Parts: sequence; structure tokens; C-alpha cells
Amino acid sequence: MTFPVIGVVGGGQLARMMAPSAVALGFELRVLAESSDVSAVKAVSRAPVGDYRDLSTLRAFAEGLDVMTFDHEHVPTKHLHTLIDEGINVQPHPGALVFAQDKLRMREAVERLGLPNPAWAAVSTVDELVAFGDKIGWPVVLKTPRGGYDGKGVRMIDDAAAAAASADWFTGTPLLAEDKVEFSRELSALVARRPSGEAKAWPVVHTIQVRGVCDEVIAPAQELPEQVAAAAQQAALRLAEELGVTGVMAAELFETPGTGEGFVVNELAMRPHNTGHWTMDGSVTSQFEQHLRAVLDLPLGDTSVLGGAVVMKNYLGGENTDLFGAYPQALAADPGVKLHGYGKSVRPGRKIGHVNVVGAAADIPDLRRRAGRVASIIRDGVDPVDVNPAEGDQQ
Repeated sequence: MTFPVIGVVGGGQLARMMAPSAVALGFELRVLAESSDVSAVKAVSRAPVGDYRDLSTLRAFAEGLDVMTFDHEHVPTKHLHTLIDEGINVQPHPGALVFAQDKLRMREAVERLGLPNPAWAAVSTVDELVAFGDKIGWPVVLKTPRGGYDGKGVRMIDDAAAAAASADWFTGTPLLAEDKVEFSRELSALVARRPSGEAKAWPVVHTIQVRGVCDEVIAPAQELPEQVAAAAQQAALRLAEELGVTGVMAAELFETPGTGEGFVVNELAMRPHNTGHWTMDGSVTSQFEQHLRAVLDLPLGDTSVLGGAVVMKNYLGGENTDLFGAYPQALAADPGVKLHGYGKSVRPGRKIGHVNVVGAAADIPDLRRRAGRVASIIRDGVDPVDVNPAEGDQQ
């Protein structure tokens, strides 16, 4: 009996974190890497370097694969359709992936399905942007439909003068203008679906963003009304079903208490997602294992939370460049915290790892302190308790 070979286009940390699940299940994981030093290369046995925008490179990578999936959504849709026509098993299908690639298409789909959507419009000129802002009220958010992530490709437009100052963004391709949603916090509804139709959801989580980058996740989201949590899960499951998603999908949401369903859809991602990293230690089935099961059309795993609550804390590049040198202190500071490094060189603001800590829901403030302490040691090379001894009383 032979076990399947899964190919991942893109060599970032998401591909890297699929590798342990593939090994555990007996699958072979291959990665099409952007360069020889990207995150996933050292985690897999075969990682050819090539340009994912080149069709011949994708064809060569597809040889011998049982399924091709993705670390990111940037592969040209037309190339994926060509590969499918040539008999390659591509999951998720480009017909679904386009709704994560193109925010205008995503907004159209959310509206078509009658799910909570902010006011929005496709705008091609400054005048159209001003007309939209005058109609719904300022400020508004201007987004590039493709390519933006972690706050990139997003600009806040406060008034008509600011719209005029954004003229350089208009290059002939329509942009997405949205109402600036008043929200209480950000949420994420993570689901997985396989081609035969089975789908499962993890609990809705609370995500905390800092300068447009996910900083912390609390799972499950605390004090979220049961009906809002259920509606958010059902919205994500419906999107996955109606759009034909295969694999993991994250629906990023804004919580809007007292309005409609209590949330609106912000963005979609059709791959494992930063807001699901808590599942590596805090769920019966991690998002990475689930993604591999799903793209191979295998039965999906249990999504129950372990321990009652989980906190995930990212650490970005900071003062400390000797990450491993900080490990002895970080590991000794809290043996119950789990570390996940991405094998990346340090660059200010770059995601280089995260930590997870599992415990009881009643202990979430303490879980957050513990996760933050360990992440700080690795990022800065200094224990914050040594800098501020008063914090030691809170550990």
C-alpha cells in the first residue's frame, strides 16, 4: 500500500506546520518553495525552488502528487484551471480560492448569500470613492482587492480630501470601498470541509490585532452570546459549502453587538490561518491535520477544545536575534507553555513564531500573562519579570 503525496505551493510557516501532521499520518509532504531559505524547506524532504506564477514550474511540481494545496492564495487562477484540465487534483478548487484572492468577489458572495456584510462598493476613481463616502458617511476603508494581508493594501479615508490624496491608488483596476464598521472586537470562525461535503467547525475565537497583525487569540471567545457564536459558525459553514471550499477556511469577523446577527464578515482565508494556530495544542484535531485530511477527502477529526480554553500569542521580530539563545530562559519560565518557531531569520515586525498555553476558562487572564511572558523572552531576550518584578506576582 502506498500513502499519498501532498504538494504545498508556498514555503512559509503554514506549510512548515503541516509537516508534523503529515509525518504522523504517514503522508509525504512536498513544498514548492520561493527560495532555499524559506520556513518550510528544513521541515520536508523535497522542496524544489520555483516561481509559483510560472505554469511550467507548477506542472513540474505537480508530477507525482496525489493532491496540490496551498500555503497562500496568490497562485494565478488561470494556471490552476489549466492544471485541473490536465488532470491535476487541486484543492481548494480555484473556483473557491478566488473568493479569498479577490475581496470584491468575496463581498459579492457574502451579499448574494444574505450574510452580514458592511456597506461596500467597487470604485475606480476618486470621484466614485467620494460619492460612496458621502452616501454612507465618513470615514470609509479603501482596500486593494488582491494581494493585501496583515494590514497591507488597506487605507483609512477620513473625508473627501483624504480620498483625493489617495489618487495614486487608482491605476485602472477597481478598488474595494467599505464602511468603517464600528465593532467591539474581532472574531474568527474557523471551519474545514472536504470535497464529499463533510464539514466541521472549531469554536469561534477572539482575535486581537496590533498594527494590522494578529497578536493574540483567545479560544473560545469569552462572553460571546451563544446565538452570535452559533450564527457565526453557521455563516462560515455556509460560505464553505456554497463556495465549494476544500480544506481549512477562516472567516474573519467583526463583532457588532446590537446589530443584525451581531457580527459582519470582514475577510476570508482558504488555508490554515494564524487565528487557528491555537488548535495545535488546544484542540483534539489541529487545523493542519484537518487541512490534510480534507484535501485528501478523508473523514474529519474532532474539533473539541482541550482544557477548556487556549491562548495563542504571536512573537514578531524584535531586539533579540539569537532566538535559540533565549530558549533555556523561556522554557524554564513556564514549562506548561508550548513553543512553535518558524525557522525564520529575525526582521522587525516579521512573524517568527508563536506560543500556546492551555488551561481553564476561568484562568484566561493568567493564561494571557503566561503566554505573553514567554513570547517576550524569545522576542526581546529578557524576562519581563526581571525588568518589572511586580509582574512576577501575577504569574
